[in-house]
Amino acid sequence: MPVEDDKKIKEILSASKIIAVVGASNKPLRDSHRIMQYLMRESYVVIPVNPMYAEIDGEKCFPDLTSIGKPIDIVDVFRNPDAVDEIVAEAIAVKAKTIWLQLGVVNAAAARNAEKAGLQVIMDHCIAIDHSRLIR
Repeated sequence: MPVEDDKKIKEILSASKIIAVVGASNKPLRDSHRIMQYLMRESYVVIPVNPMYAEIDGEKCFPDLTSIGKPIDIVDVFRNPDAVDEIVAEAIAVKAKTIWLQLGVVNAAAARNAEKAGLQVIMDHCIAIDHSRLIR
């Protein structure tokens, strides 16, 4: 079952340093862009992932998780639920610790696959809202 306990969510956020933002955008009005900026201001190493861009706000943007080549604590997903199965498969392949599905991103089958592989799953939560509520 996805993590819902505030204490556990706070523990995940506190222990994490590197966050890959899948579906990152260079458009300032998009939630993925604003939340990526928020996470950077909060001292996380943020890695944008979107095959449409070479960079976002001066940060190298990767086409997929497997191209990153370094450990990832949280995979923060801003994609349609239909795309989550493939993202979870990549997160498992790169041995990410947590898959975080943003508000409105719900895919129970993908969440079960991630959990079976040992990943922590947070689903239908905004990482910025939870961070602001539990850490700040």
